[in-house]
Amino acid sequence: MLELIPLLLFLVTFAMLLTGYPVAITLAGVAIIFAGVGILTGTFNPNDLGFVPGRLFGVITNQTLIAVPLFVFMGVLLEKTRIAESLLTNLSDLLGHFRGGLAITVVLVGMLMAASTGIVGATVVTMGMMSLPIMMQRGYDPSLATGTIAATGTLGQIIPPSIALVLLGDVLSNAYQQAQLNMGIFAPKSVSVGDLFAGALLPGLVLVVLYLLYLVMRSFTSPDAMPQRPRTKTISLRATLCALLPPLVLMVVVLGSIIAGYATPTEAAGVGAMGALLLALIYRKLDVETLRDTCTASMSTTAMVFFILIGASIFSLVFRGFGGDEIVQDLFTNMPGGVWGALAIVMLVIFLLGFILDFIEITFVVVPIVGPVLMAMGVDPIWLGVLIAVNLQTSFLTPPFGFALFYLRGVAPDSIATAAIYRGVLPFIALQLLLLALLLMWPELATWLPNALYG
Repeated sequence: MLELIPLLLFLVTFAMLLTGYPVAITLAGVAIIFAGVGILTGTFNPNDLGFVPGRLFGVITNQTLIAVPLFVFMGVLLEKTRIAESLLTNLSDLLGHFRGGLAITVVLVGMLMAASTGIVGATVVTMGMMSLPIMMQRGYDPSLATGTIAATGTLGQIIPPSIALVLLGDVLSNAYQQAQLNMGIFAPKSVSVGDLFAGALLPGLVLVVLYLLYLVMRSFTSPDAMPQRPRTKTISLRATLCALLPPLVLMVVVLGSIIAGYATPTEAAGVGAMGALLLALIYRKLDVETLRDTCTASMSTTAMVFFILIGASIFSLVFRGFGGDEIVQDLFTNMPGGVWGALAIVMLVIFLLGFILDFIEITFVVVPIVGPVLMAMGVDPIWLGVLIAVNLQTSFLTPPFGFALFYLRGVAPDSIATAAIYRGVLPFIALQLLLLALLLMWPELATWLPNALYG
């Protein structure tokens, strides 16, 4: 009977989340209630709650997590100063007269936006407001237009340097050390956010290439879906380069400094935030109101992330106090198919949870529970992190519950049917599943670059 308590804790928390209660309060509140009942019934050691202050202090002193507000600031500033919109306009002028050129432009600009913001909702909404009216005005098929925008918006899960990978990398680092300690290795190896960035880079670029190849193929097989637009004005190559190079150089400097080992993610995030400020000043798009709105949005997002992290820390502490980690380990060890069976179940659960929970909740709640067990069974932590990121990306895009679809529906005009949005994302879901299959068949796709860079 006592073995069912961790499962009951998870189910009650899950049910409370479905009712709409705030995530952080639900995680901490349900866990504390269960701990209180456990203390009264003698099934929970009250001394375990003494670890809470240490955990909270560890959260607020975590150097890696300082990168979160800095990356958020960088992305929000690029959005609010309309630097990304200028990039979209200039690239569409350059490529728009080619058949499918505007859709290709959306993917390329969305890739940069995804890398800078790393938040699916922000990227989808921004790209939807910027590019959907232009695509509809130029006669693009609504399904193709909305599918391209929604799929591009989810690139923030896999394209570094994204907030999703920063948080996932920090959690996986702790889980990897926990797995080694559980195995009796008291001088554990470590993985860093930079390792995960390097591991996600090639899969992310492969996915972008798959998107572009699909759009090129559609330009030949369905030319009516993306009409060709005659060039109506002389294109200024200088204006295009001025719009393209600064944000591109910023992304390369931020990501390159991390992967090359010249800077930690936190240091690179500081460079990115300062670089975004300089770009806004150079483009003369920075004023007091824009800076205030950017700081407010950055502070709000950061507070949400850390509040959820604190709630998740209390939840995982109570879950382990009831022996939940041992139950999960026994369950995975005795599962048919061994490590592959356990991995399949975890991927399925994360995919389904992605319909109703954001990546932050899944990263802080699910990964610390299943990560140490899977890594103790021999799963590479970087490979596991990339698999989780791609899996969540696919979940956020899958009808009828995908978050990206809800975000796009909110900014799309009523003339575009919801069914058209659903039809539009199906080919991109197939491409993401193809990437997931490639990762499962060739883990080196995620592990080769980190091994080549860091040994």
